[in-house]
Amino acid sequence: MTKKKILFVITKSNWGGAQRYVFDLATHLPKDQFDVAVTHGGNGLLVEKLRDAGIRTIQIKNFERNIGIIKDTGSFFELVSCLRRERPDIVHLNSSKAGGIGTIAARLAGVKNIIFTVHGWPFLENRFVALKVFIWIASLSTALLCHKVICISEYDLQIAKRMPCIGGKAVRIYNGIAPMSFGSGEKIRNAFPPGVKITGTIGELTQNKNQIALIEEARNKPDMYVAIVGLGEDYTMLSQQIKKYGLDARVKLLGFIRASEALKGFDVFVLPSLKEGLPYVLLEAKAAGLPIIASRVGGVPEILDAKDLSIFSLQKMLEKTVALY
Repeated sequence: MTKKKILFVITKSNWGGAQRYVFDLATHLPKDQFDVAVTHGGNGLLVEKLRDAGIRTIQIKNFERNIGIIKDTGSFFELVSCLRRERPDIVHLNSSKAGGIGTIAARLAGVKNIIFTVHGWPFLENRFVALKVFIWIASLSTALLCHKVICISEYDLQIAKRMPCIGGKAVRIYNGIAPMSFGSGEKIRNAFPPGVKITGTIGELTQNKNQIALIEEARNKPDMYVAIVGLGEDYTMLSQQIKKYGLDARVKLLGFIRASEALKGFDVFVLPSLKEGLPYVLLEAKAAGLPIIASRVGGVPEILDAKDLSIFSLQKMLEKTVALY
């Protein structure tokens, strides 16, 4: 049987929800059916993990999340060249920038099956109105140019159905996790005095994840201890706020720790996000049996209200996604 050649495209190569999604698909697709490669910007943890797993990676040097005419034009032509060289049967686009540039590039390269996964619609972010309108138009254009739109939550699917001319090509496929075991959480516990109750969160340190809200809460509650796990562009700002408020002993930025090793170190898991798709870490926190406090944004209520986590299984995600290939 001839293998189908699939090229995943993602803008950032750090480790977040969209990157984990790409990693899970790229590493779990049947090897006798698919020849897999991942095109990416940057050279982050995703790239390292993919290479360790034997997945071929291709860097697009100018790929960045922020909008910039010169770099975006450069990344567009880089991607067109890559697609013409690789000649994939399927291009699977992830993130709004990869989707916007990738759909046009894939059409020019003659790709027959273009799929775009929405990891939370970007026009829902807190931005200037004019920019939100521009991003809405770009998102609509992306959806119109691709062949299928995967929404990772019912929330995002309903938004897609209200957008002109794309409801029929949009499908909901939940993110999924495999059965997992959890460590003792000692890396978390060892960072705090014995016996204290630890409020914990895990995620990329960005404005959308809103870790600053936990720092502000701890400022007003002298008996609150907070563990913030993750890396990201807001690290310096968060660190400065912790120092400014004199919270060094009670609020810790602990860097990257695998969720399976961190979660059991928390007494309660908090997700204060301003915007979400369908967060993996919330699935993991629920699987760990932790008390959860979370903003009801995006697909979060679908996880919180679910009586059975089996609907969020990795196997179901794989089966439904492969059916689109």
